[in-house]
This record gives sequence, C-alpha cells and structure tokens, in this order.
Amino acid sequence: MSNSYTKAAFTLVVTAPEADLLRRVVDAVSLIGDPAVSLAALEAHYATIGGDFAVIFPRTDLSPFDGLLDLFADAAYPYLDFDVVIGDPDAEGRVILFLSGEQFGIETAANLIQRCARSALPFGFEWASDHDRLRAGEFGGGYVVITETAIDYVSTGRMLDRALDRIRDEGADGFVLATRHAEHGLSFLNDADGFDRLAKARVFSEAEAANLDVTIATSRAEWLAMPTPLHF
Repeated sequence: MSNSYTKAAFTLVVTAPEADLLRRVVDAVSLIGDPAVSLAALEAHYATIGGDFAVIFPRTDLSPFDGLLDLFADAAYPYLDFDVVIGDPDAEGRVILFLSGEQFGIETAANLIQRCARSALPFGFEWASDHDRLRAGEFGGGYVVITETAIDYVSTGRMLDRALDRIRDEGADGFVLATRHAEHGLSFLNDADGFDRLAKARVFSEAEAANLDVTIATSRAEWLAMPTPLHF
C-alpha cells in the first residue's frame, strides 16, 4: 500500500469581520457535513448566522446552506480538507489565518479565500504533491493566484512544459504586432485602440498571426515574439 499527498501551509491577513465570517463558515461546513443533523437544526442555525453570511452564501428553498456548497468541487461531500487556525485581532483589527493540510483541498481553499477574505486579495499560495514511494510522475506542485474576479491554477508540470516549449520555439508565448514611429518608437496592436503601449497589446498565437491581414493594420508592421516571463 502507498499514499500520495497534496500539501500546503500558508498564512494570510484578514480583517476582524472577515475572520469572524470565516469562523461561521467553518462551523457551518461541519454542520452540513454531519448526516445526523436535521433540516430543522440547519434552519435554526442559519437563523443565527448573520446577514453577511446570507449575502455571500445565499440559501435555496430546499436548504439554508445550499449556497455554501459552491465552495466544493463535489457538493455531495462538503468538508474542509485542511485546517483553519484563526488568530486574535491585533491593535489595528488585523487577524492572521493559518491554513494547512496533508490532503489539501486547493480549489476549496481558493474559493473560500476569494469569497470570505476580500481584503487580502490579490493573494496566492503554493502547494506540493508527493508520494511515500519514489514513483515517477508522483511529485510536483504549483501555485494559485486569487483575485476578486478570477482564480488561476498553475502546476509545475505546466510550467515545465512551457519552459521546454520556449526552448523549442521562441514564439511559444505568442506574438505581438509592432510598428515603429520615428518620434514615439515602438507601439503594439490591440483590439480597442489600434496601436498603443505594450502593456495593452493583444497577444496572438502563431495561427492567429498567420491569418491576420497585416496590411489592414499598417503596411510597416512586424511580428515580434513575446519574451520569456521573468518567473520562468
């Protein structure tokens, strides 16, 4: 018999109201995960849980805690597969949270932080996967970046593949269409403004670049390969 693990351990700082909300979320998850708890007991608990909880996790006609199930990849198994330690507020009302686990629910943690710890955003954490035997393909990890509108999951496997792609093909990260002005220097095509600064440029795949009619954009434009990101 052998075992694989997904591990993570990190801290983040939230406001005191957010920490209080998280305490109520953790308690509610324990409650809804207990098959012995009746619907009447859930209704009674929901009546005391607070309006802020109800806004973030709206109820349905079937159950007061159905909104909480959105946190989980499998709504049939609503449990936090990591520990949450909530500290005491400091003089400025900030609270340190510590999340950790050896079978860490990466998506659940990311959803929880995005919904309940908005003051900490943007935020990210790393995770590791390993195995108690030295078996090929069982080791890796990655990171999660959480903003108010999106959650981005990146694995070391994906990062490795991209690094190898860049060695084989300088255009692995795409291309930008550039034109040079005698006074202003280089500018880059985007969908909204035509040619502007690089930060606003549209990045084209190789196929998209091949199919774009460059003469419509400008007769003096040229394709430039995107550089390798610094974090690689």
